Amino acid sequence: MYDNILVPTDGSDATEGAVDHAIELAKQYDATLHALYVVDTGAYSSLEVGSDIVVEALREEGTKAVEEVKSEAESAGIAVETAVETGIAHRAIVDYVDDEDIDLVVMGTHGRTGVGRFLLGSVTEKVVRTANAPVLTVRATPTDESDAADASDA
Repeated sequence: MYDNILVPTDGSDATEGAVDHAIELAKQYDATLHALYVVDTGAYSSLEVGSDIVVEALREEGTKAVEEVKSEAESAGIAVETAVETGIAHRAIVDYVDDEDIDLVVMGTHGRTGVGRFLLGSVTEKVVRTANAPVLTVRATPTDESDAADASDA
């Protein structure tokens, strides 16, 4: 059913559950897991000075994030491919889905609602609406009381 499963990651704790789900699904379906980090240039396009420094730092962070997923997947006996792309996050993810013949996308979500989601936008929501593959969303669970308070405020 699934030959290629994509898990976009930003390296945050919020994506850990999605990575775990993606690895389990890849194991179950003997699928290749694709780990993708997108350096979201849209978020930094207004910087006039030093944007290249920020982008390079984010590329390094992205490489670390996909390598962590790769390590976990390989430990589970899963074939894995990694990529660090640059662009508008949701568009880069959807393009990757099309270019790599992805059968399923597994994404973490912060579970923001209302104004928080409206102001920040939702990469996951945009991928759900525009991807040519099913998208499984995995809500991040707060790990401590401060995260729980942040989640209830969002």
